[in-house]
Amino acid sequence: MTARAKGAGRSVDMTQGSVVGHLVRFAVPLLLGNLFQQLYNTVDLWVVGKFVSNEAYSAVGTVTPIIIMLIGFFMGLASGAGVVISQYYGAKKYDQVRRTVHTSIVMTLILGVILSIAGILIIPFMLQLMKTAPEAVPEATTYLTIYFAGALGLLLYNMGSGILRAVGDSRRPFYFLVVSALLNIALDLLFVIGLHMKVEGVAFATILSQGVSAALTLAVLARSGEDCIRLRLRDLKIDPHILRQIVRIGIPSALQMAITSFSNVFVQSYINSFGLDCMSGWTTYSKIDQFMILPVQSLGLAATTFVGQNLGTSQVDRAKQGTRAAFFLSVGITVVLSSVAIAIAPPLVAFFNDKPEVVTYGTLFLRHMCPCYVLICVNQVYSGSLRGAGISQPPTYIMLASFVVFRQIYLFIMANYISNTILPIAMGYPAGWLVCSVLTLIYYSRVDLAGKRVVDDPTSMPEKT
Repeated sequence: MTARAKGAGRSVDMTQGSVVGHLVRFAVPLLLGNLFQQLYNTVDLWVVGKFVSNEAYSAVGTVTPIIIMLIGFFMGLASGAGVVISQYYGAKKYDQVRRTVHTSIVMTLILGVILSIAGILIIPFMLQLMKTAPEAVPEATTYLTIYFAGALGLLLYNMGSGILRAVGDSRRPFYFLVVSALLNIALDLLFVIGLHMKVEGVAFATILSQGVSAALTLAVLARSGEDCIRLRLRDLKIDPHILRQIVRIGIPSALQMAITSFSNVFVQSYINSFGLDCMSGWTTYSKIDQFMILPVQSLGLAATTFVGQNLGTSQVDRAKQGTRAAFFLSVGITVVLSSVAIAIAPPLVAFFNDKPEVVTYGTLFLRHMCPCYVLICVNQVYSGSLRGAGISQPPTYIMLASFVVFRQIYLFIMANYISNTILPIAMGYPAGWLVCSVLTLIYYSRVDLAGKRVVDDPTSMPEKT
């Protein structure tokens, strides 16, 4: 077993000490990191909304489901790698951590090429499926083509930062995002205002900035004082046993993210059918929404790592205590943020796009959706806890049933038989959150976390099937 360098790393052992303290110290840098990561597309939106056109604004904003459909598939696999690493790390199996790190990086390189090619090829089909307004199609095609061509940087950053977070280091990924987000702002202004590059300018700014964050993350892994996560060229190979564990845990999450995003393409088509101003209003709401749920997502990821490490040492009660603490923290933060967003909705929307019709639509969405955000706290935190225990399939099935099957049925019935107006259509999202939260709580209350440890000894013989 490879020994860990004493005092050299910045990882955190969550198996002892203050539960709330560990969650907060882990989640805050992660929250700030995600905040800066959101700045990529947010700055892109702001720049095109203020300096290009309403068509370009709608184009950049409404392609998010297409991006997440492919990138989200990879992120699900990356979460599987994070669970394997965190449980091996909690169990002090540092040699297995090393094998998982190198397997994960090679997997990322291969998938990066595949996802770039696939993303570019499906652009025309997906834009047509979303019923994208004809005047927004050229800009959307340009943005997506450039984005997918440079997606490898985003994938490498997310895998590398996931490795660091799995051993408790969420600070350095945040620092790298600060650098790349500031670079993205500077490049956006340079390319669009200075060089008049329009939509292609914000796309190039995004992929260049993501490439910088990837390079910084890989450099830290290559020079890490933590021997078990140090990246070495000679060790870059796939360990079949480790890969099977990553896939077994990650594929359910990967499929859930991809299928849910594909389903959201249909949801977006319902929104797009109400015209360009409604598209722009929904784009603005969606961007604010992404900021609103960042604290919940960060605490959900913190719960995943916390539960993974503690179950790695068989501390079931402590793992459950961490889950409860993460949930109550997320509820308190969400209530405060939702109240503020409701109060200042019109100027908040106008910051992105001040066209009166867009402000009206965006305000309508914000004031009706924000009170429902507490439902997201349930499914994010408790699903994250279950994944930290290696129970990845049931949360995936629950989310697919809620966000895909139920939501599509709701939208079809609402649009065709009850009220094909914008607000009842938009409320399909909170309806899905409610179903998912109820089912997740029911499942969590019945599952026994004792003995739920995903990882095993890679040197042992596999079981017969």
